[in-house]
Amino acid sequence: MIKTVFKPRRKSAKTRADIQAEEAAELERLKALRAQKELAAFGTELKRSPGALSTKETWWCQQYQWLKGQGYLLRPRYAPDWVPSWEASKRDPLACEDGQVMRFGRIMDATRLSDGLYVSLKVIKKSEHPHEAEIGRYFMKDELASDPRNHCVPFLDVLSVPSEDDTQIIVMPLLLDFTKLPFDTFGEVVELLRQLFEGLLFMHKHCVAHCDCMWMNVMMDAKDIYVEPYHPVKLHMKRDFSGHASYRTRTQRPPKYYIIDFGLSRQYDANDENPLEYPVLGGDKTVPEFQNNMDVPLNPFPTDVYYLGNIVREQFLNINTGFEFLKPLVDDMVQDDPSKRPTMEQAVERFDSIRRSLSTWKLRSRVTARDEGPFEHMYRGAAHWRRRIGFIVSRVSAIPRLPQ
Repeated sequence: MIKTVFKPRRKSAKTRADIQAEEAAELERLKALRAQKELAAFGTELKRSPGALSTKETWWCQQYQWLKGQGYLLRPRYAPDWVPSWEASKRDPLACEDGQVMRFGRIMDATRLSDGLYVSLKVIKKSEHPHEAEIGRYFMKDELASDPRNHCVPFLDVLSVPSEDDTQIIVMPLLLDFTKLPFDTFGEVVELLRQLFEGLLFMHKHCVAHCDCMWMNVMMDAKDIYVEPYHPVKLHMKRDFSGHASYRTRTQRPPKYYIIDFGLSRQYDANDENPLEYPVLGGDKTVPEFQNNMDVPLNPFPTDVYYLGNIVREQFLNINTGFEFLKPLVDDMVQDDPSKRPTMEQAVERFDSIRRSLSTWKLRSRVTARDEGPFEHMYRGAAHWRRRIGFIVSRVSAIPRLPQ
């Protein structure tokens, strides 16, 4: 058995520059929004000491006992009797587990008390996203939840918050952004795309358009990839902050990928062959049909095809070498004219044909960033070949597949 594990690496500043810019812009937007609220409430912007609870975290603190009663335990930071660990030790709050501030207030992690499963809690307003819980529950029906083609994030529970009639908390498995760990081989990327194409087709076959299927709404279950549980805020650290978190390759521990966030999703009648919906802007602002007239209702299913094609284009074709075999399909999926795009069923058929045409040599080859320097290329190439030889000797599949 191959036992290679990886230590987290610092990404080059140029790698995924566009993605990093998007994340930075979102953080700045949230900071500015928070500052505006504080200015309106207090007449001045509050200055917080490092590690102090944020305004949005305070709401979670207020739910601590109620959530515990529902079977979900928040981290010690949010307990009513929390005393910051660094106050006695004089340590840097940022070096302490309980000094880590959640980046997004509407998402929180917890532990399910019944079995110790790490979960994610998402706050939604029913008035803003009236269909999210309904669609998530639909895909949790027994006959759908057990279908391996179903890649919709499981809704483990939906809680109604006391004294807040419009607020619900959706309980899901704790998942990881699929871009946070490096892809080692082309086979690993091919398996990711197979699952995503399969998952979006599954939604479409059940007359559900996602309407926001962009890269940030694709996650993976990484609990088996990590040697020990990772911290939900600082992914490079172990959950208890006792050291750095090590992880395996996706070939060694194949993950399942999930499509998340049904806030903009819609389900239509099976007899409606051309459902129409007024455009609603999601995270991907590049949709061609949304650039001009937002007052014309459109069929949302071809837009989903664009979203998925753009994930492949932005996350792989644009920043890595060697993915030219996907370009003809991606070019068709992102055409300006929605009527000229393939359906998801056609896209899956074409992708499966491409997948079958790839040689084992290609599938085992290393994914290389376009901005990778010669020293990095040599170093990572040597490590890759050691793993590759081991996989060949052990007859590990070039396309990692989930255990049946």
